[in-house]
Amino acid sequence: MWRATNITVPKDKIGGKNMKKMSMKLSLRLMLVLMSITMLAQGVLAAANVNADGNYDDWGKYMGAGIALGLAGLGAGISQGSIGSAAVGMLAEDGSKFGPALIFTALPESIVILGALPLFL
Repeated sequence: MWRATNITVPKDKIGGKNMKKMSMKLSLRLMLVLMSITMLAQGVLAAANVNADGNYDDWGKYMGAGIALGLAGLGAGISQGSIGSAAVGMLAEDGSKFGPALIFTALPESIVILGALPLFL
């Protein structure tokens, strides 16, 4: 019966040090290209959004702030669901841990506060 143990594969082909360096360089180059395309597209979009009066159309700013607040609230709600149930379970076992339970339950609310900052900027 033939076994595959006699076959040797160079280390570069199976993920050695050279492969990690190449993937890091490729990732950085890809990020640089995507960032430059994004910056170019934002400049073109900003030039295209000028009204006849010379004012910029600001709907994107308000849409972005609303999306930031909505996603922050959604993420905080999801995280508070699991944190709250764990805090109630912890308090049921040991009632002296009310302080840490309150702190852990209130932490996701800071995410909503940070998500609301774009509304005022």
